[in-house]
Amino acid sequence: MYLWLRKRTKTYDIIYRTMADIAAGQHFDPDGVGVDNGNYFGLPFEPEEAALVLISAPWDVTVSYGAGTVYGPDAIIEASTQLDFYDPLSPDAWRRGIATADVDYSLQEESQRLRGDAEKVIRHLERGGAPDDDSIARKVRRVNEACAAMNANIETQARHWLDLGKIVGLVGGDHSTPYGLIRALGARHAGFGVLHLDAHCDLREAYEGFEFSHASIMYNVLRDVPQVRKIVQVAVRDFSRSELELAAASERVEQFDDLSLAAAEFRGETWDEQCRRIVDRLPQEVYVSFDIDGLSFENCPHTGTPVSGGLSFNKAMWLVDAVARSGRRIIGFDVVEVAPSPEERLDAITGARVLWKLCGIALKSNDEQQK
Repeated sequence: MYLWLRKRTKTYDIIYRTMADIAAGQHFDPDGVGVDNGNYFGLPFEPEEAALVLISAPWDVTVSYGAGTVYGPDAIIEASTQLDFYDPLSPDAWRRGIATADVDYSLQEESQRLRGDAEKVIRHLERGGAPDDDSIARKVRRVNEACAAMNANIETQARHWLDLGKIVGLVGGDHSTPYGLIRALGARHAGFGVLHLDAHCDLREAYEGFEFSHASIMYNVLRDVPQVRKIVQVAVRDFSRSELELAAASERVEQFDDLSLAAAEFRGETWDEQCRRIVDRLPQEVYVSFDIDGLSFENCPHTGTPVSGGLSFNKAMWLVDAVARSGRRIIGFDVVEVAPSPEERLDAITGARVLWKLCGIALKSNDEQQK
């Protein structure tokens, strides 16, 4: 049975920490066998000494179609030890330190406890039930309160590492989970942009009654984080009319939808040219929010809501690297909606490699700023 299907215990955590301590005290061979020490990529760095810290959010209470992203962080940790460290987009950037913060598995336990309530609400609504039914309203309230507590947990973790001068990345979990990190960055930056790669706009207000739904993350960012000056959405292709109207009416949202990107390519515009157009819409400081379903679904067949179309892996990474090449600075990022399957590891493999590229490019962009 894969590690991510097991319920982690304090005993597991002690074993993993001990293994990490041993690895840190020994010579680390980046060309050797991947080290199963409980850290992303099996790296030996402690958070206090690393330039970049990864926090985990095993949470998927409000997912409305396929569940399983609650196991995303553990599955990505397991898959990440199988990749090789040389990356031509950011050679040796990892040597500045990529560390894994302790995973708060109480989030996973709370997510699993409340998922049943959310499923009952969703089934009730799908059958035409009234949203103001007393029993349903109570369940919605419980879920909303728990999601607010999860957000506070992530924000507290993010603030701690940001206060120590770290770049912070988040591994989900569903797409509701980066809210606390984005809020923490909003408290430290006068203005920044969000490069949002996704099949969906996530601009729904309290989708299915859940204020902090995975389908509401960008609506909530617009509402609550005024420091986000621009959200540039790329590869979106499955959205409601109300989301489209909200985006069109807001000066803070710009969309490069999947069909428009394909049309430009069909008419002869290169992907590199399109990337420059996209990046030009972003301010100097950029947060990257990477929903795995922004990729074509052969890369992530088990993600919660896969949608036909989307970016190839290389196109997505070329776009993210275009941010660094432009001289902009990546101040944080997330990788979300990785839903692993015990029968097929492709989603976790893709998620691990997206995460690796984002770590390297973020470190590179900050190195360039320092120069």
